[in-house]
Amino acid sequence: MDENDLLARRFEEHRGRLHAVARRMLGSSAEADDALQEAWLRTSRDRRDEVDDLGAWLTTVVSRVCLNMLDSRRRRREEALLDDGRLPEPTVVVEPEEQALAADAVGSALLVVLDQLSPPERLAFVLHDLFGLSFEEVAPIVDRTPAAARQLASRARRRVRGAEAPAGDLRRRRRAIVDAYLAAAREGDFDGLLNVLAPDVELRVDQDPAHPGAPLRIVRGAEAVARSASLGGRGGQAAGRSARRALIDGVPGAVVFDADGAPVTILAFAVEGERIARVDILLDPARVAAAVG
Repeated sequence: MDENDLLARRFEEHRGRLHAVARRMLGSSAEADDALQEAWLRTSRDRRDEVDDLGAWLTTVVSRVCLNMLDSRRRRREEALLDDGRLPEPTVVVEPEEQALAADAVGSALLVVLDQLSPPERLAFVLHDLFGLSFEEVAPIVDRTPAAARQLASRARRRVRGAEAPAGDLRRRRRAIVDAYLAAAREGDFDGLLNVLAPDVELRVDQDPAHPGAPLRIVRGAEAVARSASLGGRGGQAAGRSARRALIDGVPGAVVFDADGAPVTILAFAVEGERIARVDILLDPARVAAAVG
């Protein structure tokens, strides 16, 4: 067995635990798979087969890969538009219903970790409280002393406990609102759409194939957006289209598929309170296909 095969075998021995860490950090199995792939590329490139504690080193690598992915996700949320006036590339995770429910079972604490904690707090909490690493092991990963790592985890723990139930309720409410939008759009239910749209809602449509090369189309106001919202016109499902729940940059959204099962539309929602404040629709076939995979 050559060195590459030996290193690959040792990596596989740790895969289950590494995947669990990544899933807790990122919130989905698909993104955890991507994180492990990147971690393996780094491991094989850096040739760390001589590391005394490979498991600890791999945990560090995977944790930092996850932080990079989370930072990229957060930047996309914060960016209104790219320099060329287009919507930023989304991270899309389409999951069957049972997997979506399993993601909820990961715990509403995960939502708090992702959305409210700083990266060092996030790592300290996940690695110590959820995976049992000592603060001596956590400290170099978060670039702190063991005492400082303990303080990070303690601060994160208090915030998680205080927000755990509200965070779970928030995710369920957002999903219900998104589901209501999709149902109303599918049926052409104008009043149903008005019920879930904020008065000043903004709809942004990128790269409509019907108007190639056209700039980003922006529609403002609940009535105008309700008239525009559709999954392919009234009776969209009768035309062979269907929508499936998805996480778009870590928040509830949807992907629309055509009759052949090919993804044709990505819908991302910004929900504020009990209403949808913004809908981003990506229609460019190449970008949709690349994002959904």
